[in-house]
Amino acid sequence: MLRLPPFRYLAPRYLDEAAQLLVQEGDQAMLVAGGTDLYPNMKRRQFTPPVLIGLRGIPELKSISGSSDQGMRIGAGVTLTRLAEHPVLLAHYPALATAAGSVSTPQLRNAGTIGGNLLLDTRCNYYNQTEFWRRSIGYCMKKDGDVCLVAPGSPRCWAISSADTAPVLVSLGASARLVSARGERVIPVHELFRDDGMHPYTIAADEILSEVILPPAAGWQSVYLKLRRRGSFDFPILGVAVALLTASDGSVAGARITLGAVASHPVEAKDAAALLTGNQLTPDAINAAAATAAKRAKPLDNADLSMNYRKQLATIYVRRALDHFVNGQARLPIA
Repeated sequence: MLRLPPFRYLAPRYLDEAAQLLVQEGDQAMLVAGGTDLYPNMKRRQFTPPVLIGLRGIPELKSISGSSDQGMRIGAGVTLTRLAEHPVLLAHYPALATAAGSVSTPQLRNAGTIGGNLLLDTRCNYYNQTEFWRRSIGYCMKKDGDVCLVAPGSPRCWAISSADTAPVLVSLGASARLVSARGERVIPVHELFRDDGMHPYTIAADEILSEVILPPAAGWQSVYLKLRRRGSFDFPILGVAVALLTASDGSVAGARITLGAVASHPVEAKDAAALLTGNQLTPDAINAAAATAAKRAKPLDNADLSMNYRKQLATIYVRRALDHFVNGQARLPIA
């Protein structure tokens, strides 16, 4: 049985209290909400923080407000189950509801939060193992070693971003509110990420993700497709999030395509989206956009299934996602 290492648990009731505790405890502390990823990582000794600051008791992190016309504000502590079942998200931001509902299992979605999923630790076959297993083969660069076992000649870590909600929020043009004892700031979600498996986030050590802000739906439609070996529980080995705005003549007025689980951050296929903008969604346009988007997918041998298979499926999944809009399978905004 894998056991948690010893730690002190602090349970603030207010966000500003949590921010002060984070400053007070410094690099000894980590934040925890649902704990569905952090606690297993602690059992495997990827993390051994002496102090955990729990966010579950802070009411303002659990609120959902707004509308499709005004935009939505989603507290970072809102569970994935609530997101997957929220009527406004289902009707107007369906890709986010789909992504939230595809994470792991019902039990873990009941505990896991949008904030925890968005800031999920990057993953790798050589990293997400028990401490005994990692010690037996030689530690990797991400924890206790100095070599990336996926690409030994590389000076960087290639662990991948496996958060289902991350590519969706990037495609939706969402923003993140970050709070600290110094104040707060709001940044686009895509600015949270950097292409670095060891240090994948730009968020400062004293900052807390307090909420995710969705822009008004304004006619945008969205879809999320996920590739994994099993139909539930598994992390994505490819995620495709597409948001599309259609003009009155049926042409594409705006498009955003984001790939997940193919790099250390969500990958925006802006060149593929540009091919669609101003054009009709014809089979040729879809095939061209899918092929262009797939060029941004450069998976390595650090996840389930072969990297060549995952690379080939990128084209197919982008094409399937775009076909949703042609075939009317993507949920249309409700008037």
